[in-house]
Amino acid sequence: MARHYFHLANGTTTLDPTGLDLADLGAVRNEAVRAVRELLNLGKTDELWSGDPWKVWVTDGPDGTGRTILTVELKTG
Repeated sequence: MARHYFHLANGTTTLDPTGLDLADLGAVRNEAVRAVRELLNLGKTDELWSGDPWKVWVTDGPDGTGRTILTVELKTG
């Protein structure tokens, strides 16, 4: 297992200092999709439609450091 850190940009940037231990890239993908679903289910998505993309990206280092493993971006256009 390796530790992966999930960061969010949606008008503001939130960097993950803790991370999650996940077995493989499939588990990382599943967790990234779960995180995006949760963001969309939180309710207010007006910011998403303002034109600025929302992004979840996963690194192998805390606080946005390290190598980017996966990026999920939501945008209009």
